[in-house]
Amino acid sequence: MDLMSLVVSLVSGIVGGNVAGAAMHDKSLGPIGNSLAGLLGGGAGSVILQALGLLTGSGAGAGGLDVGSLIGNIAGSGVGGALMLLIVSLIKSAAAKA
Repeated sequence: MDLMSLVVSLVSGIVGGNVAGAAMHDKSLGPIGNSLAGLLGGGAGSVILQALGLLTGSGAGAGGLDVGSLIGNIAGSGVGGALMLLIVSLIKSAAAKA
């Protein structure tokens, strides 16, 4: 994974975490918590998609920017950020009940 793909993954994850937090008020961890969960989820989502071969590493093809790869990276990382927020929120909720 090159630096550009990493930055896109992390930023997309942060956006995904914050969008999920805004959409699910009861699951929100606050702006900083949403951003941190999204950051972790975005990075993890990108790594998982690359390991499965569903995402190319560089985002740049022979002719320049590979738009399909970039869109896949943004989508995968955004979803990863949202899922990580949900997972952390559920764990936090279960721990509070115990």
